[in-house]
Amino acid sequence: MKQIPTNIITGFLGAGKTTAIRHLLAHKPPQQRWALLINEFGEVGIDAALLNQSGETDNILVREVPGGCLCCTNQLNLQIALNLLLSRARPQRLLIEPTGLGHPRELLELLSGEYYREVLSLQATLTLVDARHITDKRYHDHAVFNQQLQAADIILANKADLYSAKNLPQLHSFLDKNGLSQPVIPLTRGAMEPDLLDQPSRAVAVPTHTQRHNTPSMDYEEGLPPMPEQGYLRIDHQGEGYFSNGWIFEPNHVFDYRKLMALLNQTPAIRLKGVFITNRGILRFNRTDGETTSDFIDETADSRVEQITRRQGDEQQMEQWLTHCLLP
Repeated sequence: MKQIPTNIITGFLGAGKTTAIRHLLAHKPPQQRWALLINEFGEVGIDAALLNQSGETDNILVREVPGGCLCCTNQLNLQIALNLLLSRARPQRLLIEPTGLGHPRELLELLSGEYYREVLSLQATLTLVDARHITDKRYHDHAVFNQQLQAADIILANKADLYSAKNLPQLHSFLDKNGLSQPVIPLTRGAMEPDLLDQPSRAVAVPTHTQRHNTPSMDYEEGLPPMPEQGYLRIDHQGEGYFSNGWIFEPNHVFDYRKLMALLNQTPAIRLKGVFITNRGILRFNRTDGETTSDFIDETADSRVEQITRRQGDEQQMEQWLTHCLLP
């Protein structure tokens, strides 16, 4: 059997991984079958909805493994999901998007190890980074941020259209200081050249980690709690000093668009993304570090939203705000 070209596309929270993958899917050879495995930090799973309903999934099969770092305690779920994805899709290329708080070393070791060696052809690992954050200690002091850069074969300086004149030199200085010499390619809105996927993978020494994650052993959807009578549920998760809260609302719950947009634009979460059934249509929303994108899509099975914060205790207030946005 011919080995499947495989790429890991990684990067810290808000670096633009999903946008970059949407660009790749939109520009893939139409006759090729691709598979996409997504890992999310939270439990409810948003990114598949952001991709599946965007018109870019012809000849593409998407599978999610939510609930934390798939290279750590979730590795069994990763292997199950990956094996199912490969057997169902029989893809000609595999893309893997780890969570923005995911460690890449164990994932690289798994994919290049004995079990997958004859199945997958591991190619370039692409790490997206927003160079505006390189002087922010919340980023450059975070072990995961550094491991993602160390694991990269190519570093993609995304959102380059928003940089000041000093941001790229600061990124190069940081890389030099840390002994990293990978090529750096500026990107705007994740618009990378597809031939970057064909660049070779190299052996990268990435420090091991002993971080323990609060990660339940569950596969997507099948492991979700039953829907309460109120018609919505919340699932919480934490790890690497961050907290996530996710909500799923049954499709008969319809949001007031004006109230919802006012809420989403003022919520102080580090990261907020969701798909909502509103009285104006199905809204797709994504906000990171105050930068917002939103549009309307054709369909969704339900409404779901996830916030990522640095402190616990914001979930009750957010839930009250969300339910206040529901139409009677």
